Amino acid sequence: MARKTSKKAEATKIFVLDTNVLMHDPSSLFRFEEHDIFLPIMTLEELDNHKKGMSEIARNARQVSRSLDELLSTAEDIEEGIPLDEPSKGLASGRLLLQTEAISSELPPALPTSKVDNQILAVVIHLQRRYPKRLVVLVSKDINMRIKARSLGLPAEDYFNDKVLEDTDLLYPGTRALPADFWETHGQGMESWKKDGKTYYRVTGPLCPDFLLNEFVYLEGESEFTALVKEAAGKKAVLETLVDYSHPKHAVWGIHARNREQNFALNLLMDPEIDFITLLGQAGTGKTLLTLAAGLTQVLETKRYAEIIMTRITVPVGEDIGFLPGTEEEKMAPWMGALEDNLEVLTRSEDSTGAFSGEWSKAATTDLIRSRIKVKSLNFMRGRTFLNKFLIIDEAQNLTPKQMKTLITRAGPGTKVICLGNIAQIDTPYLTEGSSGLTYVVDRFKGWNHSGHITLQRGERSRLADHAAEVL
Repeated sequence: MARKTSKKAEATKIFVLDTNVLMHDPSSLFRFEEHDIFLPIMTLEELDNHKKGMSEIARNARQVSRSLDELLSTAEDIEEGIPLDEPSKGLASGRLLLQTEAISSELPPALPTSKVDNQILAVVIHLQRRYPKRLVVLVSKDINMRIKARSLGLPAEDYFNDKVLEDTDLLYPGTRALPADFWETHGQGMESWKKDGKTYYRVTGPLCPDFLLNEFVYLEGESEFTALVKEAAGKKAVLETLVDYSHPKHAVWGIHARNREQNFALNLLMDPEIDFITLLGQAGTGKTLLTLAAGLTQVLETKRYAEIIMTRITVPVGEDIGFLPGTEEEKMAPWMGALEDNLEVLTRSEDSTGAFSGEWSKAATTDLIRSRIKVKSLNFMRGRTFLNKFLIIDEAQNLTPKQMKTLITRAGPGTKVICLGNIAQIDTPYLTEGSSGLTYVVDRFKGWNHSGHITLQRGERSRLADHAAEVL
């Protein structure tokens, strides 16, 4: 019996956690299943250094400290390790090991032992010698730390548990191209009917089980066809025809769709049944412009929402410019250049239609529009509830899954939430395309009957911007 246990112990790994893993995901202690976790004393020391303040990192550091305090208060023998089965509610069956002795291990002379990273590497070397039959792996979000470990012949990995997808090419695009013989294979016994100016088709065929609710399907060629999946059960599906927002008579605040994906996006943005929308796309695909146009129409014309609230995370691309004077709105103004640029386009398009004429009426229109758009900082979102608001989260790719949850759960009755972003432009340290909060919500919300997603493909900004996006 004893031999069986030791064989099982040999099969499980020992993961040595770097501080940044704990600060990135406070629940990472319970994410390593049957394997053991080892926390070096320097990891705890660094946690202590980061616990002050109101930032996300400080909050996470405090949460980890509380979790460790809870685990240690019930521990019988720290040296043998703390079983994680009960505290993790069955998620992890390994043990938590803490450094209970001074460890001095030979590091190459070029590495100063005063540096925290190098002391953690010394712990990994010590554990390798102590447990020669078990694999000891360093887990760190710090790329340089992993490079240093590998150059010393130590196994090192990124923390993958928060990654929704390994390859962002697999991310749900929100659209599906139908084969040319779609009607031949799915049109037998088809029912169709009209309701509220839209046509519905009930189709049966082999593709139907793959359809997701609110997924856009399209047929290219002479008999062009676009529709939205409204129901999908087994081999049957109901398709709903779309409003053609590319036609000037369906223009939204003077804006009409310039390509198929923009038309899909406007169908989602103008649908009162859709509460949550994610729009992905590179620079110039029209994410912000379409969203603001739809928001203004539904706030000022149809009065479906009380006002537009726009927010974004304040991560600078270059050097930070220091403290900014003024109120919350004034402080956020430099971050909201995209809002200003798009409002300029929208007020100009209203003017060019002849609806408003003269400088005075143009200024009055601009003031009216601005009075219905509130710019809020993410820092003050916790604990709020938004009723009947059109909430736009810009640059959402820079949010962690936890921040994304905090924001989306602010939505009260009658509120629509739209997340905009480009996962190729992440500025937050330790976030990647696979672990971004935007990727997380796209994956988790797909197939819900009150949410929709579109990846915008074509840039419509200018020929210069399109060419730059391709060649640079």
